[in-house]
Amino acid sequence: MISTHPTRQFIAATGWCLLALAASAAHAQGMVSVKGSTLNMRDGPGTHTAVLWELKKGYPLQVTQRQGNWLKVRDFEGDTGWVARSLTGRTPHHIVKSRVANVRSGPGTQHRIVGKVEYGELVRTREKRADWVRVEREQGVGGWIARRLLWGF
Repeated sequence: MISTHPTRQFIAATGWCLLALAASAAHAQGMVSVKGSTLNMRDGPGTHTAVLWELKKGYPLQVTQRQGNWLKVRDFEGDTGWVARSLTGRTPHHIVKSRVANVRSGPGTQHRIVGKVEYGELVRTREKRADWVRVEREQGVGGWIARRLLWGF
């Protein structure tokens, strides 16, 4: 039943607007990764702007703003810049944000350690379960890492 009471109509309209805003913000805050072998992160939305640094394939980025064919993004250290949207994809990756993280044979501390990864290392995301992420390293060696030690998808 649709209410004809002005206050209820205002509250309902305000609720719909807030819901639309939240959906828009969630869309803008999505994750992308570098699609090609490398990508230039720039100072502004255009090829005429300065290159801040070069990112390698798979590097995850959080989208904070969209402008035409450009995305304003943030990396795991909080640095921001602009990247061409066409050079990004949705292949999930994570970056190790702790000094060192154990790679385990299963999703939990009861599983044996099969390797270690270091701060800033890029890993391919294969599966996510609650507080654990199954990853694969560049060399093909994989395992599980506690999600709190990673940043990304």
